[in-house]
Amino acid sequence: MRNLWLCLLLAPLPAIAQEFALMPWPAQVEHRTGQLTFSAPLQPRVDGPASERTTRGLERWSMRLAEKAGPAAMGDSRNGMPVLIRYERVADLRTPDVDGSYALAIDSTGITVQAPTDIGVLHALATLYQCFRRDDAGWGFPSLRITDDPRFTWRGLLIDPCRHFMPLDVILRQLDGMELVKMNVLHLHLTEDQGFRIESKLLPELHEKGSNGQYLSQEDIRKIIREADLRGIRVVPEFDLPGHATSWFASHPELASAPGTYQPDTRYGVLDAVFDPTNEATYALLDRFLGEMAALFPDPYLHIGGDENNGKQWDANPAIQAFMKAHNLPDNHALQAYFNQRLYAILKKHGKRMMGWDEIGDVPAGSAPALPQDVTIQSWRGKEGLVSAAHAGRDAILSNGWYIDLCQSAEFHYLNDPLPPDSPLNAEERKHVLGGEATMWAELVDARNVDTRIWPRAAAVAERLWSPASVKDVPDMYRRMEAVSKQLDAIGLRHKSAQLELLRLMAGSDDVAGLKGLVDVMAPVQGYKRHQLAKHTTHTPLTGLADAAVPDPEGARRSTALIDAFITRRDAATAAALRPVLEATTNAPALPCCGTAADARKVLVNAALAIMDHLLKSTAPDAGACKTFQLALDRAQSPILEAEFADLPAFQRLFAAACTPAK
Repeated sequence: MRNLWLCLLLAPLPAIAQEFALMPWPAQVEHRTGQLTFSAPLQPRVDGPASERTTRGLERWSMRLAEKAGPAAMGDSRNGMPVLIRYERVADLRTPDVDGSYALAIDSTGITVQAPTDIGVLHALATLYQCFRRDDAGWGFPSLRITDDPRFTWRGLLIDPCRHFMPLDVILRQLDGMELVKMNVLHLHLTEDQGFRIESKLLPELHEKGSNGQYLSQEDIRKIIREADLRGIRVVPEFDLPGHATSWFASHPELASAPGTYQPDTRYGVLDAVFDPTNEATYALLDRFLGEMAALFPDPYLHIGGDENNGKQWDANPAIQAFMKAHNLPDNHALQAYFNQRLYAILKKHGKRMMGWDEIGDVPAGSAPALPQDVTIQSWRGKEGLVSAAHAGRDAILSNGWYIDLCQSAEFHYLNDPLPPDSPLNAEERKHVLGGEATMWAELVDARNVDTRIWPRAAAVAERLWSPASVKDVPDMYRRMEAVSKQLDAIGLRHKSAQLELLRLMAGSDDVAGLKGLVDVMAPVQGYKRHQLAKHTTHTPLTGLADAAVPDPEGARRSTALIDAFITRRDAATAAALRPVLEATTNAPALPCCGTAADARKVLVNAALAIMDHLLKSTAPDAGACKTFQLALDRAQSPILEAEFADLPAFQRLFAAACTPAK
């Protein structure tokens, strides 16, 4: 990524890409001269069967356009903007491969939308909102013709309300963000070691003893399903089995593979608690519970988890070992395959299609019944699970590379493709790759800052799953993603406001300008490194610097672009643009929350400014100046308060440009 933002500064992009901020980028876009001036409200004429999705979608987007236009929207309602909408049928989301294509035409006379289904109409309205802009003539729309169709049918977002509880309002607002970027599957991970987060009316002890009082009621679930459906989004529930199951055993310890008293765990990681697959009472309880959930969730898929069972309790249980020997099950993979077969039969009885993490495909040949052909694999450990499933004729989706809780860059997620050019799958096997999901695991997020981890980077995943594979211009993706970030903020997502709320909490003051300047160039350390730097549990406050910092911060990209431009040009104009950007990151107050980071940043920036003066004068810095800069780099290199300077590589390049002897 060394020259990414330098290229963005120096190289012009295609005119149409520069002008618009659509995300996901449509399959085909044709720009024509002229503009349609906005007048509220929208005056739709609908040619198609009655659809509450269409009615509510028009109301929602019309209101949001009016909110942005402000006084321009206060016109005569009889002279509102004409919108002609034609579609053929109302989609049934129980059919997962719903046609979401649409055609959108905008000219000086009005707007026309054509789509096979009302889902396509919703996609067109989301694109229409993204086209809305203000210029010298006021608010309006450019003249465009767009023909659009998703590349993959499964474009999902997983939300984990178990490690940290996510109440109803948090989940509902994510639906608005998903609709804007055309994601169409909400995956709710509802049971985990740390919490049983859904109400059961048949077995109320499960949520009463397994949730610490924090769970989604069935009425909450019905509201989520309804609001999701109105936005063209399916809801797939996950109940993680047989491992990650501690919260189940708070009420039913007799079903665990080891005796003891259980309660929702406060620790994270791969824990030992696991269902006893040799106990018939296990299947009796799961039959009742999964039958209840099958009736609650209309989607054809039900996710059984199946990941990260370490098998320790199975290994230590003599009765389980005897059962394995009697049934010719040579190892724990085979025993879990047996368990999955029993679950498969239960789900089939209740009309559901099984889905699970890629471990459920780890069935040793000849040691257990083969995985049924209609089980769908979610590949998270690598792309191998997806490839092997498709080779075997099974459907699969990809999540590896899209774990957005790991705080990696939008570029990293954007360039991750379920079907890259070098995919080993043939044309027929590729049909089994349904798409993918971004996963928002909640060990290190809570209801306050979860939006800052999902958005706007999930939009990059959404584009990879929607747009043609050829759409992969990273600098332009970043340009459009920042525009979409503002749109997401305008419709009620909290990725911007939540950060300010945390900064005010950290500072104990409303004056957070200096602190924000620092945080805007810092990112949480990537991957699972935070767990190595400090012990985190469900009780750890998420109110520190790393919790306020966002992955892939825009401020760091800006400073990186300017530093690289200065290295190339070494002129006064670029230095004049760079200096205030760097200095704005050095004004954080000396607070306990961030004092070490603030001090390290001041030292780093001061050293860089001194080196810049040498480069401007074309004089070589002396050994002392280079040593000072190297010490500043070393000090800034280590993780600071579980965060890091996201623009540090650019400072390292500046040091190399000034202090590395010419060969």
